[in-house]
Amino acid sequence: MKITWLGHAAFRLETGKSTILIDPFLTGNPGFEGNDRKDAVKDVTHILLTHGHADHVGDTAEIARETGAVVLCNYDLGVWLGHHKGVDKLETGNTGGTISLSDFSATFVNAFHSSAQITEDGVSHSLGSANGLMLHFDDEPALLHMGDTDIFSDMALINELHRPEIGIVPIGDRFTMGGAVAGLACRRYFSFSKILPCHYGTFPILDQTADGFVEAMEEDAGNVAVPRSGESVTV
Repeated sequence: MKITWLGHAAFRLETGKSTILIDPFLTGNPGFEGNDRKDAVKDVTHILLTHGHADHVGDTAEIARETGAVVLCNYDLGVWLGHHKGVDKLETGNTGGTISLSDFSATFVNAFHSSAQITEDGVSHSLGSANGLMLHFDDEPALLHMGDTDIFSDMALINELHRPEIGIVPIGDRFTMGGAVAGLACRRYFSFSKILPCHYGTFPILDQTADGFVEAMEEDAGNVAVPRSGESVTV
């Protein structure tokens, strides 16, 4: 599996049969500037969303129209994307549910966060629950994108049920866990062989580096990959 960080919480996953974008916030994302949008969306088959905030939904509707990709998200967000954004290829679910796709499945797991969006008309739309996404592949290691979240003790249940080998973990503080708490979450509740931090460095109010997280990982710091935006990690 080839994993490319696109800045903030946006990632591109390339597997045997599928090319997946998670939380494709590209336009307006300072962390994506300098990357090639054509490369980022090339051959995309699926777009997966953890929750409805604008810095995660991002360019979903535009990319779905350009590529014909299937959008997977929680039910409330899916209804909103269909009615307001014209997205017609949708796979929707909710916390605890699993959706099987071409060569992978996606399970909606808990995340401690909010999920609403204030649109141009000034109306706040409730867009369902915030989730992490647990991905199981036919021929690749299992991957957990935690979404935006704080630490919570039921992370232990996610690990017990799904045994993720790869973790994508928010570390930027202010709106998610900070580095020290994210390190504690990874060490106490998971047994990741590879960890990619995210949701940092994008805006001035977030932590600007992953240094605190790497330090908090202590003896497991060697399992952390810290790519620059646009760089890839192969696992």
